[in-house]
Amino acid sequence: MAVTEPAPAVTPAERTCDAHRDATGGGARGDHRDAPRGETRATGDAGAHEGILRRQAQRESAARTYARSLPIVPVRARGLTIEGADGRRYLDCLSGAGTLALGHNHPVVLEAIRKVLDSGAPLHVLDLATPVKDAFTTELFATLPAGLADDARIQFCGPAGTDAVEAALKLVRTATGRDGVLAFSGAYHGMTAGALAVSGGATDVRVARLPYPQDYRCPFGVGGERGAELAARWAETALDDPKSGVPAPAGMILEPVQGEGGVIPAPDSWLRRMREITAARSIPLIADEVQTGVGRTGTFWAVEHSGVVPDVMVLSKAIGGSLPLAVVVYRSGLDAWEPGAHAGTFRGNQLAMAAGTATLAYVRENGLAARAGTLGARMLGQLQGLAAAHPCIGDVRGRGLMIGVELVDPETEGPDDLAAPPDPALATEVQRQCLDRGLIVELGGRHNAVVRLLPPLTLTDEQAAAVLDRFADALVAAERAHRARPSGPPR
Repeated sequence: MAVTEPAPAVTPAERTCDAHRDATGGGARGDHRDAPRGETRATGDAGAHEGILRRQAQRESAARTYARSLPIVPVRARGLTIEGADGRRYLDCLSGAGTLALGHNHPVVLEAIRKVLDSGAPLHVLDLATPVKDAFTTELFATLPAGLADDARIQFCGPAGTDAVEAALKLVRTATGRDGVLAFSGAYHGMTAGALAVSGGATDVRVARLPYPQDYRCPFGVGGERGAELAARWAETALDDPKSGVPAPAGMILEPVQGEGGVIPAPDSWLRRMREITAARSIPLIADEVQTGVGRTGTFWAVEHSGVVPDVMVLSKAIGGSLPLAVVVYRSGLDAWEPGAHAGTFRGNQLAMAAGTATLAYVRENGLAARAGTLGARMLGQLQGLAAAHPCIGDVRGRGLMIGVELVDPETEGPDDLAAPPDPALATEVQRQCLDRGLIVELGGRHNAVVRLLPPLTLTDEQAAAVLDRFADALVAAERAHRARPSGPPR
């Protein structure tokens, strides 16, 4: 089974690169003996690097996010590895927030893009039919859960996942004639108004918020199957109690694994109960697979772990093969749109469709979803072993190559017996120490105390070992730095 990307063509100078370092991402070309692991400045331009960062800070909006915690200037990338303008190399376990299923610049993606560019085909066609779109739709439908593909319609949206969420919400409201929506605590569905309204941090909106089950910080204080059962009962009661204040909704939207919420996989039994509850009441079930889709969790779509077939699937990120693309796939019975009821100038992104077709096919043909499940389970086990020696690791969880490590303050008593308080300052220090060692990770969770790993599905065993090795080193250094800080007012 092919699980690694073939090397793209290189220049004669690049052929001198050490093959082992290229596989693990450790170091760049040139002498790096005196630099921390993964770092070199031999071939970079530190002045240009600093100048670009300075101009970004002066010119760009205060809303920028990743640029604040990851002060790097990427100039080259391949697979798992990014090279910065200063010559340093990094192992990228952010992967465009899960967008890069095959890593950076995978040869099959580049070839698909070049083929369209060289063909003379139009790059902008609104929603007109093209061979490129037809090929993408055919490949996408071939991967959909059984029971949906045979009766599905697809809506091409604006190029971001949040726009697909907006479209899904408008769709179910149009189809049902109802207005309210059921959503879940901890959810993240995007940054536009409607998507924010169904996300966990929303305020003053007409959305009923239900508890999302989790073991480590169970909202009912029990965790496990009992916690999931209570969460399901809460949802059922809210719908059936005439005095609950929750009228019959237009739909229910959920993530099979909450990503920004802290990498919290939904129990399969709970997902099946949500499907039963919504089906019995003719409530469309919307699965947000923007980050969990295309093999990320160990099945092609995360809902397949539970056998649930939703009425609507919201898809983006990896389906565009690294380029902007978002769609909604739904049962034909919901197709109540009027022409132009939801549109977007860039919904016909031909390059993204070509890259997406190549990505979907490569993941499917090479069994990368199953590979992600196997490798992810191994990484989870190794991280759980690390947690046994580090009390600051409160929980290790995830599914496939969607992994979260929650950092806590074990010396402070928590509000219950299940979990110590989260330690976002330690998580930030771990992220910084990871970057110093050439490892890019993301933070998430309710208090930004969860270190998230989202490596590409092409991750090799050797690369996985390098990632965990650097993370373990960073954790030790972060603990040391964290303890050395003068104590301030209580958190």
